[in-house]
Amino acid sequence: MLGEQIGEEQGETTGIRVLSTDGGHPVMEASFQAAGTLLGVEVKDMGTYESVVRADGTLFGEGQGVSMAKDGETVTWHGSGVGRFDEAGAIEWRGALFFETVAPTFARLTGIAGLFEFRVEENGKATAKLYEWK
Repeated sequence: MLGEQIGEEQGETTGIRVLSTDGGHPVMEASFQAAGTLLGVEVKDMGTYESVVRADGTLFGEGQGVSMAKDGETVTWHGSGVGRFDEAGAIEWRGALFFETVAPTFARLTGIAGLFEFRVEENGKATAKLYEWK
């Protein structure tokens, strides 16, 4: 069941690389940095994901990253999702994140899946919301 919103952030793309163009399906890597909140704690988030453009024009992506609180507590994440281009050239992603941490502040995350909405504008600016899935 979809639960409460547990995170929100704003950031930007910091780099893009083309990894492959084999078979006419480009595979790209993107990195980003963002700031926001996770479980009510201010965090800086950074991650990298690979995405492939599929035959129908949608994207499939997988990535990993780390969120860090000001006091140094960290939580790492791995995730995957599906993206779609909108008419303005932005990409709307939907998917799931899975967490790992030893930090007491973020311990609850290791037992849930986080469902995300991630939007990357054509200019690289990004926004995200994260929801608990129980």
